[in-house]
Amino acid sequence: MLDLQKRLSNSFYAIISLPSTAMGFALCIQISALSWLLSTKYNLDIHEIGIVWAAGPLAGIIGQVLIGFISDKTWFWGGRRRPFILIGGVLAALMVFLLPRIDVVSQALGIGNLLVVAVIVALTLDLSINIGFNPTRSLIADVTPEGEARTRGYTWMQTISGFWGVMAYLIGALIDNYALISVGVVIVFAFSVVPMFFVSEPRELNVKAEAQVATSTEWGQLWRIYFAHGFSWIGVQAMFVYIIAFIQQHIVPAGASAAEATSQSGHAIAISFAVMNVVGFLLPALLLAPLASRIGRVKTQAGCIAIMAAGYFLIATMARTPAMLYLLMGVVGIGWGAVVSLPFAIMSEKVDRSRMGFFMGIFNLSVVVPQLLSTAIGYVLQDAADKSVLFMICGGCLAISAGLWFLVSEKQASPATAAHLAPSH
Repeated sequence: MLDLQKRLSNSFYAIISLPSTAMGFALCIQISALSWLLSTKYNLDIHEIGIVWAAGPLAGIIGQVLIGFISDKTWFWGGRRRPFILIGGVLAALMVFLLPRIDVVSQALGIGNLLVVAVIVALTLDLSINIGFNPTRSLIADVTPEGEARTRGYTWMQTISGFWGVMAYLIGALIDNYALISVGVVIVFAFSVVPMFFVSEPRELNVKAEAQVATSTEWGQLWRIYFAHGFSWIGVQAMFVYIIAFIQQHIVPAGASAAEATSQSGHAIAISFAVMNVVGFLLPALLLAPLASRIGRVKTQAGCIAIMAAGYFLIATMARTPAMLYLLMGVVGIGWGAVVSLPFAIMSEKVDRSRMGFFMGIFNLSVVVPQLLSTAIGYVLQDAADKSVLFMICGGCLAISAGLWFLVSEKQASPATAAHLAPSH
């Protein structure tokens, strides 16, 4: 074990954040480039693109639970999480490389239907991300003690992953998606493989006897976490998918030509998500971790989600110019930074560490299932005269989530534990 891991130095937190960053970068490439490639390069119809995208949530439901369960029970290549991070990272990098070469793959395999090949590549990419994602998060729990150290691990994860996520969107917007894919192949491969040479996984997790039975007494708390996180993701995912309708109605100037409207709406979406993600990646390590150590992670999470809900309601009623939309998306970013960092630390201390991968997989269902459910909001929005209803519905989901988070109990660290977990440099 390297000294930086023994000391839990900031360098170590950065290193263990890179595998999750690799999987997140691959996901950003998929979000930014997949539909664009399928439409512009391969000329698939919108319903065919939907078929390709449907592979994602299904892969998440099956892949993360299964891989999490398997990784808890295996040990090879010097770790329980390492093999799956390496396999997932290499496969994800390969599938990213193949995204703009689906026609070449089709010809090589002798398959004339591009849709079939596109589904195979997209599904393999999704499965690769899911093979790697769960172990990358479980690894952080495995190599950090409970308490402040683990909170720092997950907030560092979001800070570094969020930074590179913003870089992905900026590369695609300022250069093009082909450049993003080329850069992504290198980043996904390097960030998955290289860190594994600097991290030692514990062969034995030293699970205390009382911790081994904790899950049976904590299921009530786990369900509260799952539902609280699930309502957050309904509000987040629906906003991601349908914000274009709100922008086209309320932000793009009336009378703009079709070309101008397309350009202006695309620019508004890019800036909105960039602002939200900048706040989202800066906030966890700089503010949320110190705040959580003072008032607790659960109260910090609930408060941030409540702020995000308020941001949504303000967008619905006040955002009628690009500047106001960007300002309020910065407010939304406060909740976004919490959504993708604190829940992992909160959940990880409610379960048996020897089954962390399995429970991380179950926890992922509180993300994937809401993503599927959020499609119903599209039907409501389609018939709504005022597209502001999107942010009213999403704000309501976030408000429910905040209320549910307040029902989750906080595990208090003892003074001795707190002293042991004091930050080192």
